[in-house]
Amino acid sequence: MTYSETIDWLFSQTAVFERDGASAYKPGLETISRLCALFGNPQRRLRCVHVAGTNGKGSTASTLAAILQAAGLKVGLYTSPHLVDFRERIRVDGQMIPQHAVVDFVERWRQLGSELHPSFFELTTALAFEWFAMQETDIAIIEVGLGGRLDSTNVITPLVSVITNISLDHTGLLGDTPAAIAAEKAGIIKPGVPVVVGYAPDPDVRAVFTRKAAEVGSPIEFVEPIEARELPDGTWLYPALNIHGALRGAFQPRNAATVLATLHHLPPVSADAIRRGFEQVEELTGLRGRMTLLESAPQRIFYDTGHNPGAWEYLADELRRMARPLAIICGFAADKDVDAILAKMPADADYIFCAPTTNRALPAADLQAMANARGLKGETAETVAEALDRARRLPVSTIFIGGSNYLVGDLLKSNS
Repeated sequence: MTYSETIDWLFSQTAVFERDGASAYKPGLETISRLCALFGNPQRRLRCVHVAGTNGKGSTASTLAAILQAAGLKVGLYTSPHLVDFRERIRVDGQMIPQHAVVDFVERWRQLGSELHPSFFELTTALAFEWFAMQETDIAIIEVGLGGRLDSTNVITPLVSVITNISLDHTGLLGDTPAAIAAEKAGIIKPGVPVVVGYAPDPDVRAVFTRKAAEVGSPIEFVEPIEARELPDGTWLYPALNIHGALRGAFQPRNAATVLATLHHLPPVSADAIRRGFEQVEELTGLRGRMTLLESAPQRIFYDTGHNPGAWEYLADELRRMARPLAIICGFAADKDVDAILAKMPADADYIFCAPTTNRALPAADLQAMANARGLKGETAETVAEALDRARRLPVSTIFIGGSNYLVGDLLKSNS
């Protein structure tokens, strides 16, 4: 098969969460364990960092990878979902896995004729493990897909486990209270492996992590905030450390503190490598969608992949501080708590509602009706490209695009 045929096969022949939602979620480690065994258990040859959390895990994983790359290590990075190209999920030193490697893996899997029926994410995880092992990475940063305890990535034994934060998301699968969700995230804590918890102000959540760490004999650290000053361009300065963080967004100082605490459990790196990693994380890893500036003139246009109420706690603050007049282009997956997000969005913006390209999309007209009930006024558009074209013709200073990874993916595809 060609690369495009291979990707089509992956998406058509396996259960894909991004397409199918909860019905594609396969909790449990039996299938991934057997799948990895068929390929020689490549995960056992990796030195890893395991990163879980409701929000911030992508920024944290990518910044860790950037710092270790800047230190001269060969670094694997496994994240999800992708925005444009499937291969974004699996990178070594910032370079996406080659097309031929994806094709080869899938061909070998098909030839095995196994009775296993792995999900898309299980196959992708096994592919990532094998690619990192084949590339002889010095360290691999592995981001949890969903939850932690029963996530396919949880077959690794890392050098350190990282939990960025806890908020309500995927409640139908993980639980409907912060403590219940914390119990799922705590499932990545392994016997004797240090665990770093980035942000856990809820005493019930802290108790879950403390109890789990004690049960398995893992040292645990709850990260303290670091001094941070936001710069005029929205990036961050960490004065005590003389570090410039290139990622925008109100949660980034929390992520930065988590990264710095995690580094204490990894091979030593220089202060210069830390500075370069924070400053060049996007260039070194390909990370996008963290209050990323798409255009600076004639209007400032930002996009962000925040897609749950926890992320919007911080995005709402960003939007309040953006230069007016402001236009917001938004679209969501229907299985998110959209009403809770709309409650956080500013009323003094011009809205354009559209549906992202996914089977799980909330129709634009339904989103418009929900927004109107919250006092948010605007019109609908068929696509994000059409919405952006209209927003550019409005007398506004700033345009924000967000609400879904898929909407951002549509934006980047239309803008390429």
